[in-house]
Amino acid sequence: MVNVFPSLFKKNLTEDVPTRDDEVERIGKALKTEIGSLFGQSLAIRALDTGSDNATEIEINNLSNPYYDVERFGIIFVASPRHADVLLVTGAVTHNMVIAAQKTYEAMPSPKFVVAVGDDACTGGIYRGSYAVMGGVDTILPVDLKIPGNPPTPTEILTGLLALMKRARDRK
Repeated sequence: MVNVFPSLFKKNLTEDVPTRDDEVERIGKALKTEIGSLFGQSLAIRALDTGSDNATEIEINNLSNPYYDVERFGIIFVASPRHADVLLVTGAVTHNMVIAAQKTYEAMPSPKFVVAVGDDACTGGIYRGSYAVMGGVDTILPVDLKIPGNPPTPTEILTGLLALMKRARDRK
């Protein structure tokens, strides 16, 4: 017979991780205020991968996990560009994605914003000058904000979105 009592009172093998990040909370509350004043209830984002290595997409997906939970700040990700306020573009623009990216941008209602996320989307990154890519997103679309990093952290992405909201308020 196995004695389970010693295992019940053993010290945990994992460390305690805080459930909330104060910086994320601060940025998120500021974002919620800005989004509420500019867009009403929520900011709809359409993510578009134009040729990335998926590192930035992983960080963008992390925004929806329970730790960051950006929906509580009024940020939602949508499948259709027709419902989007912001086009979040990742990756260097490959030749075969030029038309798709332009059609996605044209399908968005006005006012529309384009954010280049990650070094590849901002400048072409390590693929810049390659025969396979056009370069950064700004070679084919008007970019309102660039969030550099390889990849940028979710906190940096939230900070960039807050800067975009402030820029949109000033433009309005």
